[in-house]
Amino acid sequence: MKTATQLGIWMDHAHAHLSEYSAALPHTNGTTMIQSRFTHDEENSTHEKSEKGMHNKEQHLQADYYKKLGEFIRNYDEVLLYGPTDAKVELLNILRTDHRFDKIEIQTKQADKMSENQQHAFVRDYFSNR
Repeated sequence: MKTATQLGIWMDHAHAHLSEYSAALPHTNGTTMIQSRFTHDEENSTHEKSEKGMHNKEQHLQADYYKKLGEFIRNYDEVLLYGPTDAKVELLNILRTDHRFDKIEIQTKQADKMSENQQHAFVRDYFSNR
């Protein structure tokens, strides 16, 4: 049985930090990290082969990264996507095309790079002031 129905995700194109929020116990419950498999080393090795190959591999691995995040998001009622890049908007656009996410309220906010404690405070402040 799930108790936390709210999730904050600080993300960029390389990794995401997921923090559950529970209104019953106004705090966040740890952080789960998901990383894209397209790393800087991967980029360098595929770049040596061909630009087109690198682009295709990057798109495939990015789609896999967003799919993993979607699997987590499906378990929540409200989700906040935040971070310094456009990755959050790209993910939101993908989720909006999938009807499994129709009943989940998903919002985006711009945010800078943050420590884990700052991320928890950001998520706690966002959901407690709703």
